[in-house]
Amino acid sequence: MASSKKPLEESTSHSALSGIKVLDLATFIAGPYCATFLAEFGADVVKVELPGSGDPVRKFGTMTDCGDTLLWLSEGRNKRSIELDLRSEEGSSTLKKLVAKADVLCENFQVGTLEKWGLGPDVLHAINPNLIIARVTAYGQTGPYKDRPGFGRIANAFSGISYLCGEPDAPPASPGTATLSDYMSGVYAALGVLVALHARPKTGRGQIVDIGLYESIFRILDELAPAYANTGLVRERMGAGTVNAVPHSHYPTKDGLWVAIACTNDKIFNRLAVLMDREDVTGDGVYGNITQREAKRQEVDAFVTHWTTSFTREEILNCCAQGEVPCGPIYSIEEIFKDPQYIARGNLITLEDSQIGKVTLPNVCPRLSDTPGEVRWAGRALGADTAEVLQDWLGSA
Repeated sequence: MASSKKPLEESTSHSALSGIKVLDLATFIAGPYCATFLAEFGADVVKVELPGSGDPVRKFGTMTDCGDTLLWLSEGRNKRSIELDLRSEEGSSTLKKLVAKADVLCENFQVGTLEKWGLGPDVLHAINPNLIIARVTAYGQTGPYKDRPGFGRIANAFSGISYLCGEPDAPPASPGTATLSDYMSGVYAALGVLVALHARPKTGRGQIVDIGLYESIFRILDELAPAYANTGLVRERMGAGTVNAVPHSHYPTKDGLWVAIACTNDKIFNRLAVLMDREDVTGDGVYGNITQREAKRQEVDAFVTHWTTSFTREEILNCCAQGEVPCGPIYSIEEIFKDPQYIARGNLITLEDSQIGKVTLPNVCPRLSDTPGEVRWAGRALGADTAEVLQDWLGSA
């Protein structure tokens, strides 16, 4: 498990986004995660929070002795916190001064909120034409639903992914976590910001990145849309299974654990059949091609289950690794913390936090060879950096 004991410090000059100044006005996860991503790769991200209460995510999740949640400590990483009431004349005035120095502004208020405060894109771009504004809302800035509120669960439902989750004869289920669309939208917003930063020298101006929470999930639902448009297919819930590939599911093992096996083509299924000592079912056999296997999906899954339940999870994993059949354990977080692959890759990082001591967080993703991202500090106390930021950005406290 990787560790870090770095004090609060600016990004180093080798950081990919060193010199980029970001104002994070957003709350909860989606908009802030865009800014977090930028901060991990060296941007100077200033978290603008409401005096006295701050971002609601400070109270959302598992509380710590410092009065903030573990979620805040994780997702507030690498940001400096200042307190500004954007609804007040003083707060609005200070923000405008900061905007004049900024490259990026992230926000996820309901549509029209910034405009109501006199801080809409027209005002901000009049101050700084080069500003890139990332706006993450439930349904985007346009369309008949733009004024509706929403969170991750609503976006998952609206995107179509919740309809696909669960067993065929059971109600729609959550896709693992209700915050999936929040994090995915944050990633897409960050991607949009990076594209806009790349375009800015060519266009000579900033622009708006507009993301609806549901759109990031809808975009990753493989052939769901073209399949319906082309054939009228409405994909239904399939439990752990998936379309276009069989066996491609979760299977129990002899020791009461589970593995995931993915035979995405006939060649891989043939390898699995060899491991099972059942080459008779491949080639010209009853399960020789994907069309045959899809027609007998339940039968094939039962066939594989009979094999997996004859061995322990470790035996199945070793056997599939040797036979070049994609197979992995279905892990709990406890197992993740112990796994040598996670440890070797440094996927978890332990920080010495000034408020609560040691805190372990997911590490930076993706991994860059020359300008890697880093976690320099966990989420800061509310307003801890107000004087420092005003001095750094504006030359006055």
